[in-house]
Amino acid sequence: MKTKLIAPSLLSADFGNLQRDIEMLNNSQADWFHVDVMDGRFVPNISFGFPVMKTVQQHAKKFVDVHLMIVEPEKYVEEFIDHGADLVSVHYEACTHLHRTIHLIQSKGAKAGVVLNPSTPVLMLEDIIADVDLVLLMSVNPGFGGQKFIENTYKKIAETKDLILNNNSTALIQVDGGVNLDNAGKLFEAGADVLVAGNAVFSSESPERTIELLKI
Repeated sequence: MKTKLIAPSLLSADFGNLQRDIEMLNNSQADWFHVDVMDGRFVPNISFGFPVMKTVQQHAKKFVDVHLMIVEPEKYVEEFIDHGADLVSVHYEACTHLHRTIHLIQSKGAKAGVVLNPSTPVLMLEDIIADVDLVLLMSVNPGFGGQKFIENTYKKIAETKDLILNNNSTALIQVDGGVNLDNAGKLFEAGADVLVAGNAVFSSESPERTIELLKI
């Protein structure tokens, strides 16, 4: 896969015009659709579930990346894959049996990612890094859009890159939270492969142009 991928987060889309926003992303330079699923338990917010995934499945023509911010994600991963998820990411902090959950996702034909909250050190991934397809570093505390970017993320990208190289892993590095036109270039330079952008894209005057600029 090429790097410098942009994955606009549908959490920031207009849910009264979801099909319109999905079509806009289909026609833009966006690479992935990022779908944030929150349960009100693992994070202090509730987003959406399978009815919205069904709409995404019907209309999205690009890679669908689902980020589960939920407890016991292993109970739901198969259903998300059945609803069109090409990649499912689960939180290190939410999985009692992370290795089993990663392999369950992959056994169903999807790619598997592991997510770290800002306070979780990268070294916790040492025993799973060779198995995952993606590491998602949260650059805000998960649960709400529009938060301020945590600067320590640059250090964690470098540490993740080292861990990937030292273990002959092919995992991509994704960053989610507070990504905008001011820091996108620096994040790619630091070693990120995929950037999730929500507010930066959907609250801009020209989302398509913003997506183009994020990739420069």
